[in-house]
Amino acid sequence: MKNSRKNRINKILEIPQEVYSNVPKIIITGFDEMIIENFKGILEYEDFYVRINTYLGIVNVNGFDLKLENMSEDDIKIDGKIESFDIERIE
Repeated sequence: MKNSRKNRINKILEIPQEVYSNVPKIIITGFDEMIIENFKGILEYEDFYVRINTYLGIVNVNGFDLKLENMSEDDIKIDGKIESFDIERIE
């Protein structure tokens, strides 16, 4: 009941879900930049492969010259030549 009220208030105020929850948001700009919001940690990092842990699963990014930039507590930016990515969902 309490959670239902909170969701209704957030919808009325038009607050995006990623702001009030741990749901990750992935923004891809072309093939050169990816921003992941609401991440938990970095699992693996190479210049050709990055694995990022989120609250809903693991984001795998493949490419060349990958660099992690502009990291904060909740957001991370991956720059480089992104070839592909996939998400391993955690149930």
